[in-house]
Amino acid sequence: MKRLILIVILFLTAVAISPILIGEKGYILIAMGDLTIESTVVTATIMLTLVFIALLLTLKFFRGGLNFSFAAWNKIAFASRRRALKDLNKGIAAYVLGDYKQAEHLLAKSAEASSLEHIAYLVAADAAQKQALKPNTEHYLVLLEQKTSTLKAAGLEAVLIKIKLLIGQQNYSQARHIIDEHHKHIGHDARLLSLEIELSLIEKRFDHVIKLLSSAQKQKTISLQSVNEWQQEAFYGAFNSRIKQHDQTVLMEYWQQLPKKTRQAENIVLIYCQVLAENQVSEPLALLLLPIIKKGAAINLLKAVRSLPIIQTDKLIAAAQKHLHNDPHNALWLSLVAHFATRSQQWALAEKAFNSLVNLEIKQYDNVDLLTFSQVLEHQNQFEKANQVLRKIHL
Repeated sequence: MKRLILIVILFLTAVAISPILIGEKGYILIAMGDLTIESTVVTATIMLTLVFIALLLTLKFFRGGLNFSFAAWNKIAFASRRRALKDLNKGIAAYVLGDYKQAEHLLAKSAEASSLEHIAYLVAADAAQKQALKPNTEHYLVLLEQKTSTLKAAGLEAVLIKIKLLIGQQNYSQARHIIDEHHKHIGHDARLLSLEIELSLIEKRFDHVIKLLSSAQKQKTISLQSVNEWQQEAFYGAFNSRIKQHDQTVLMEYWQQLPKKTRQAENIVLIYCQVLAENQVSEPLALLLLPIIKKGAAINLLKAVRSLPIIQTDKLIAAAQKHLHNDPHNALWLSLVAHFATRSQQWALAEKAFNSLVNLEIKQYDNVDLLTFSQVLEHQNQFEKANQVLRKIHL
């Protein structure tokens, strides 16, 4: 209504000042074929104003108001984009709900029309990967390569998703290329640091991972469990590659070069012992374990040692038996003597130690003890007793 009043005021103003312009009329001549139209500037201006008002009134009559103009044209012109955005939203919702087939279909369908190709193809690729549809995932990744999108436009999150998808597709070279391209962000983003570590482990760059572990330990968003798993895999790979590619001397020199704090960490010591045991490096292994057994303080480490494939155990058995002389009913030393004796095939000694262990007043054995005890009994053809021991595992 305000607009209509304003238009009327303008019209009346034009009429009011028109006499002023009569003295200097100015003429307009329009010729179309044989038709010639001649008019003054004032008359033409008044006529155009009247036509404009009539047009607005007509639109108001048919559409219910003067607000029709731009809103109506926008609605018609961008209908396809709105439909695409609606499908995109549905696709994201389907992805969150776990309907990956529907999510992939809607996201791929709406990608181009929604003008959000990058995020649509990324999520569609991940939905395809969750369905184990490798060709579809590769297709979306190819489409992503064709869409030039800067980090500022797409965001680091889109880069992270792409790297994860490439690793999932075992396209390690392309994943490495993208990580190296954004390498400066590794020190600032824990998610990219995690992907760098995971890819480096796949690439067997164990020394590189070991260097990154200190940074990973400082990241609050990276769990201690993840750091421990990476640490175990990295050190196992570093130890094992040296003894396989060179010899035990190179491995032992590398061990001595590690920081003292690292060599005292129980999980690292256990990994080193595991590599020595698997490669039958008996003497250095015994020299490393004997002080630990004599001290008897690292309980978790000593329990873990039971599962190592140690062949020469006489010195280790003797060290554990010294503790038993002072404390014959100690479950830890009974278990160690039993397991060490089993490794060296001293079946009678192993059976005696296991019997003492399982007959303690308070249950202090675990499934590792029971499983090994049953194996000892089987080697002595005591199959019924071995079955009785195995049944205790399921009680």
